[in-house]
Amino acid sequence: MSVLILKNASHEGPGTIESFLADNKISFKIVECSREDIPSSSEFDTLVMMGGPMSVNETDIYPYIGKEIQLASEFMKSGRKVLGICLGAQIMAKSLGSKIYPGKEKEIGWYEIELGNGGKSDRLMRVLASDPASGKQRDVFPVFHWHGETFDVPSGAAHLAESELYPNQAFRYGDSSYAFQFHIEVTKEMIYDWLKNEAVNMDLIFRQTDALHSEYTARAANFYKAFFC
Repeated sequence: MSVLILKNASHEGPGTIESFLADNKISFKIVECSREDIPSSSEFDTLVMMGGPMSVNETDIYPYIGKEIQLASEFMKSGRKVLGICLGAQIMAKSLGSKIYPGKEKEIGWYEIELGNGGKSDRLMRVLASDPASGKQRDVFPVFHWHGETFDVPSGAAHLAESELYPNQAFRYGDSSYAFQFHIEVTKEMIYDWLKNEAVNMDLIFRQTDALHSEYTARAANFYKAFFC
């Protein structure tokens, strides 16, 4: 396996995804899209697209987003694996013909998502939702959010999860492409860095992060094993 990881912002790296791939000796290449050329899709069998503060609709300002839209389309049409996180998920939705638009308000911090019928029947979403210690299935569980835009679930895709603010939190396209509005890749350090200039209750988010992050990282690792391996 060879994984291409596309970074849309220097501070939004692959976090625990990179750690998992390195620990499991899975070949990967990280590309900073604003500074490097995006390689040909033929060199890789898995595509991971990270988040960023820009909009998918700003291809005039960030022309590399247009290249990512095309690349995502190539991977999904050929049945190769794609994982999109936040902006990456919106790029996937855009490449499949869906609209991307602002949500009612920003969703920042730890908020619960709930699996819909599609998520409850999806093997990888059941892995992500299961308690790492007990293995017990949880249809409602907390994830970390940092976004202000959302997407319509593309035609032909399976809707997987929703939150109170954002009804479209995740979808699967085909058998092996997953789009997550939320961030499963975050380390504690990433969370602290991202939110240092946001108008949020940092004390609350720090307490929540200390309480939730260990289990969250374990659930993410279980998902990575099911997705990448």
